[in-house]
Amino acid sequence: MSDLLPPAVSPGTTPAPSRAPFLRRLPPVPFALLALAMIFVLYQIIGGVITLVIARGEITPDNVGVIRWSTLFGQILFILLPTLWLTRRRHGDLLKTLRIRLPELRDLVATMIAVFALQQVLQTYMILQDAIPLPKELQKAVDVFKNMFEETYRLLVTTRTPLEFLMVVLIVAVVPAISEELLFRGLVQRNLEDATGGWRGAVLAGVIFGFYHLNPFVIVPLVVLGVYFGFIVYRSDNIMLAVSAHFFNNFVACAAVYLKLDENFIAVAPSARPSGSLIALNFMVFAVVFVAATLYFVHSTDHDEHEEEPF
Repeated sequence: MSDLLPPAVSPGTTPAPSRAPFLRRLPPVPFALLALAMIFVLYQIIGGVITLVIARGEITPDNVGVIRWSTLFGQILFILLPTLWLTRRRHGDLLKTLRIRLPELRDLVATMIAVFALQQVLQTYMILQDAIPLPKELQKAVDVFKNMFEETYRLLVTTRTPLEFLMVVLIVAVVPAISEELLFRGLVQRNLEDATGGWRGAVLAGVIFGFYHLNPFVIVPLVVLGVYFGFIVYRSDNIMLAVSAHFFNNFVACAAVYLKLDENFIAVAPSARPSGSLIALNFMVFAVVFVAATLYFVHSTDHDEHEEEPF
């Protein structure tokens, strides 16, 4: 029960008087859950309904441009602005609470390398996940839903001109990286860290991040990425590293579609269908790269004090 009590002084927060506003009086975990529920209703339900009305129940090449702009404004209106409002009402100081500051170049480079390597490791996982045999009828149902998710995503990010590609990068990479990171690694992780006393908040926020996207076929990769983003924020005390890493991850996905790369693309064999040995090689090479980049990042942030518990 002690974990649910608000700390005496939480980062970016002044001690709240007994008659403080409701959002300041809530313990960290209930507040985080309330914030998530509020934004879930706004973005996933209200925003989703608006998008379906605009699309008339179906996303097609004829209306995809409108859907893209609807997605952009939905991210801003239903995720970013409510996150900033809740942070302001709860903590007051936006920059300090959300840990917004310029990152060190060496840390930025290390996290970009780590994210690319992690993408490749997770690509290996996705290939193996798709190879798991299922009963025939269940496989048919899974294929229907999986194809629906994949076709919708591919339609949204497929572009034909450099200008259209830049617009998609703005909608799929830039705005989500800012809005989602400020919500999950900023507001939510900050309060979960206050409640759990350290790195557990980063892990919990990462798990919530994965499930929040409502795509059962990529839950594991999203959780892994979410936990990694939380780790670099907790370790560096700098959310801009996670924003940059999130942007880079989404940008690479957009670029892969723009360049018409195979969905099973692996970096060790970019022009061929991967064999089992190449998949294993890809996994081993990039697992080593990820570990090396992460160890370098840990070493470069050793000057930061994490006295509660090391991640």
